[in-house]
Amino acid sequence: EEPRYITRRLIRFASEDVGLADPEALPQAVAADAAVHAIGMPEAGVVVAQAACYLALAPKSCAVYKAWNAAMAACREEPHAPVPMHIRNAPTAIMKQVGYSQGYVYNPDNSYVRGCNQGYLPPELGAGRTFFNRTDCEPGHLLKFCQVEAEQAS
Repeated sequence: EEPRYITRRLIRFASEDVGLADPEALPQAVAADAAVHAIGMPEAGVVVAQAACYLALAPKSCAVYKAWNAAMAACREEPHAPVPMHIRNAPTAIMKQVGYSQGYVYNPDNSYVRGCNQGYLPPELGAGRTFFNRTDCEPGHLLKFCQVEAEQAS
């Protein structure tokens, strides 16, 4: 195969199948692609092999891939669902008068509370609906950012 085709597949694999279980997988795959582009083959062969081994050994999670597909399906089901008023930008006085950005809670000013009550999705998509499942990871592993949360909780 053409080397750039292989590295493109490694990049996709790093994001789709390894995902957030190991966030370093994507930079490994991108580096392999950059190496093939910069120095060509056969010199970059070992870099491609390194990326392939890294990805093969990395823990796996399809959580982002599944979330992306679910979000895209929701957009197809409700293509005209309006952006909620409280998260609309209000750069003009008239927009403020009509209610744009009223009631918006800026997360950093709210102690970075996750899942605040204001909601971000249009009602047509369902209140409290989520697309991302943080527990969708290879057994025995946690998504890297969830691992920090688990350590802080214990």
